[in-house]
Amino acid sequence: MNIDLPSYLDQSEAVKKRFDELKKREVLLDVQNLDKDYITRKGSVTALNKVNFKAFRREFISVIGPSGCGKSTLIRILAGLEDPTGGQVLLDGEPISGPCPQRGMVFQNYTLFPWRTVKKNVMFGLEMAGGSGTEIESEAKQWIDLVGLSKFENAYPNQLSGGMKQRVAIARALANKPRILLMDEPFGALDAQTRANMQSHLLQIWKNINITILFITHDLDEAIYLSDRILVLKAHPGEVQEVIEVPVSRPRSPEQFLNPEFIATKNRLEELIHPKSDKESEELNIVRMTNVNDNIE
Repeated sequence: MNIDLPSYLDQSEAVKKRFDELKKREVLLDVQNLDKDYITRKGSVTALNKVNFKAFRREFISVIGPSGCGKSTLIRILAGLEDPTGGQVLLDGEPISGPCPQRGMVFQNYTLFPWRTVKKNVMFGLEMAGGSGTEIESEAKQWIDLVGLSKFENAYPNQLSGGMKQRVAIARALANKPRILLMDEPFGALDAQTRANMQSHLLQIWKNINITILFITHDLDEAIYLSDRILVLKAHPGEVQEVIEVPVSRPRSPEQFLNPEFIATKNRLEELIHPKSDKESEELNIVRMTNVNDNIE
């Protein structure tokens, strides 16, 4: 389902051309009727229900939704860290089972080894794949250079800022040359300025390598700024509510946050995630506990 935008947005030839070209590419990731149930003391709880979507080669797709919609459960299944209850996930047409180098993962927490330098952290996956010596060291340096940390290759994680640590985590995930990079709210713990910088870094990285990115976020601006398409989940159970093609032209820039296309897309996402009925039900039944003889409203 496409976003219902004002007619002047539908007439953007550049946007139409971009999505026509995208859909001509091969399907990299195919999620088919994905279910996930958990057994609790109160019975079975459905986290995901009949989730279906496709990700094309070199697409940037974000997943958003209200709390409890199963975003992190979905990405853990795609990474092979959890098994689905039903359905299947295909990568290049082959069913996935368990973690593998073809699917890189970046978590919200940096998950770096504190006793290893930047270079050694990036080399870790290459070592696990059986590599050794100057060859994998040279390869690690290329990825470190890609994320702009060449001057810090011998630094330890405790000597780096939050944004720099996350760039190391991205380089480590990319060093194994995965087909798809899975990112679970990777910038959620960063301050606003660092987060904006990291968004720009990520777009530059994505532009320069052959990688498909599936990105979990709760930030609507971030989802629109980064993505080709946005998968919107609804909660209880987690189901695909809508798939939105982002009508904001590329290359992206922070100035586009004020564009009509950007604002219209954000308004639509707000309607989907925070419908008016939900906002009304969130009104708290507040009882004034004391009379302070003033009016602050």
